[in-house]
Amino acid sequence: MSVVILDFGSQYTHLIARRVRELRAYSVVLPGDAAARAIEQQRPQAVILSGGPSSVFDPGARQPSEVVFSLGVPVLGICYGMQYLARRFGGRVERGGRAEYGKAWLTSYSGLLFAGLSGEVQVWMSHADAVTELPPGWRVVAATADNPVAAIQDGEGRYFGVQFHPEVAHTPKGMTILQNFLELAGVERDWTPDHALEAALEEVRRRAAGERVLLAVSGGVDSSTLALLLARAEVDHTAVFVDHGLLRLGEREEVERALSAAGVNLVTVDARERFLVALQGVSDPEAKRKIIGREFIEVFKEQAAELGPFRFLAQGTLYPDVIESAGGSGAANIKSHHNVGGLPAELGFELLEPFRFLFKDEVRELGLLLGLPDTIRLRHPFPGPGLAIRILGPVDEEKLDVLRRADDLFIGALKDHGLYDDVWQALAVLTPVRSVGVTGDERRYGYVLALRAVTSVDGMTADWARLPHDFLDEVARRIPQRIPEIGRVVYDLTSKPPGTIEWE
Repeated sequence: MSVVILDFGSQYTHLIARRVRELRAYSVVLPGDAAARAIEQQRPQAVILSGGPSSVFDPGARQPSEVVFSLGVPVLGICYGMQYLARRFGGRVERGGRAEYGKAWLTSYSGLLFAGLSGEVQVWMSHADAVTELPPGWRVVAATADNPVAAIQDGEGRYFGVQFHPEVAHTPKGMTILQNFLELAGVERDWTPDHALEAALEEVRRRAAGERVLLAVSGGVDSSTLALLLARAEVDHTAVFVDHGLLRLGEREEVERALSAAGVNLVTVDARERFLVALQGVSDPEAKRKIIGREFIEVFKEQAAELGPFRFLAQGTLYPDVIESAGGSGAANIKSHHNVGGLPAELGFELLEPFRFLFKDEVRELGLLLGLPDTIRLRHPFPGPGLAIRILGPVDEEKLDVLRRADDLFIGALKDHGLYDDVWQALAVLTPVRSVGVTGDERRYGYVLALRAVTSVDGMTADWARLPHDFLDEVARRIPQRIPEIGRVVYDLTSKPPGTIEWE
């Protein structure tokens, strides 16, 4: 039983699914024009039609299967979804009608969707078309100063539409609206971390019983949690951790301790020299990525041949990866997703992806249940190529040593001051620029180190973190004192866009 979310191209579709799961209801995202059978297979208790960039007037605009309206379950249309409902049931939508973008406030609201709300209700609008005439038997249940038709429902209380986005943070009471919809639909609210863990364990045991499973561990939360899951499921597994020499200070030892203590059959491959030789003299960041990916694949292939045979390759693929990689029929191919460095198909493994219907925050919850230490479970994102793309220019052992120590001081200071969890990602970048400085009575010519910290929800957009000036002053003094190779520290104030979170 689930809540089916039909995706018409909204940038917030993933967020709708996450919000529904935060309310402890299982949600599934399907393409907006998914086939009737695909929808029915999910046994939906409710359907949500997402927003999208198209207009209901566009030629070829996607429409939901008519099975949506024969299931007998409540339907909520958001933005484009509301306009589609209004038009489908005989109302009128006007192109370029009462357009609204950004914050708005409901001047009136009533009905089941808004139960429990009082006072001022801020919502987030993003639309050009507008409903100007209701279908027969429908009524307006919310309005703004600029839009008298901000929310609608039919006479039987089965179909609902909201012109705003209840799933975004800029609609502060949106979770109450979504919760009201789930309650009036009678949706089961049993999607808990324990439930998700049991489902993942059951899948692994059912598919991999009596078989051998291979897993590549990067040290990140997804692969580490998956390693613990395989150990908990008591399947025959081997987790391969490739130390490419581009890890943070103490990271290899930390991963080895955490996984070995939990019963993971861990094999660590020391390939540091191999990767450094391959990267020698390379400055272009894309070339670095390709070299690291190529070498990783070769190392992993060698280990698979030496330790094998294996039937399954376990991967920590997450639900957003599945959706964005056209995981469902008709889904937009936004990006091609490759876990474990893009392992080639000729290795002949069957994929085992027990997290493919989970979001990152849900995997973190599984990690907690499985005993993954918070130092790994709550760790900031870290790029697959590691410190190689945080060193601008060629990579060598000396620069890696300098950057490791600087990164450790910065991250350690954030933790000591209780700031680590306030930022989404923090990092240090070693630039090829050298700057004159003074130590005592002597001149010094050292590297310029850039510090970066950002706030974000999902990494798609990010703002630079407003860290306290006293903290930045302390860090900027401490790093050159303890790392004499660094002569100057700067702080990056660039948001995304126009910049990216990583420098390369």
